[in-house]
Amino acid sequence: MKTRPELVLADCERIAAAAVVEAGRNQWKVVIATVDDGGHLLHFLRMDGATPANAAIALDKARTAALSRRSSGTWEERVKAGRVSMLKMPGILPVQGGLPIIVDGTCVGAVGVSGVQSHEDEQIAQAGIDALLAG
Repeated sequence: MKTRPELVLADCERIAAAAVVEAGRNQWKVVIATVDDGGHLLHFLRMDGATPANAAIALDKARTAALSRRSSGTWEERVKAGRVSMLKMPGILPVQGGLPIIVDGTCVGAVGVSGVQSHEDEQIAQAGIDALLAG
């Protein structure tokens, strides 16, 4: 039987704390959602000033990354390249800002961020993941 790592609350808190630092350093108001490998919400943080729409978008970006084991930006690039059929993929939001969390070659979850430009959302998500993987 295979054993694998999984996210726990302390991991989610570490991700969120580092993501908030990155957002705050840039004066960005965002939502940060962390999900497990099945796309189920584990941790959610909405900074003061982030909009209600950002809340739903961050979660969808995280779910996209977890379920597909790819960044949500990968799907955006496919659509931009003309694969508009990707817009009908179930559970996929093709907008940059969601990143899978890969530990020992296994996806253990994902982080989705929404509130600023999509590449900035991804920058924040990456900061959170980097803090987790740094230990």
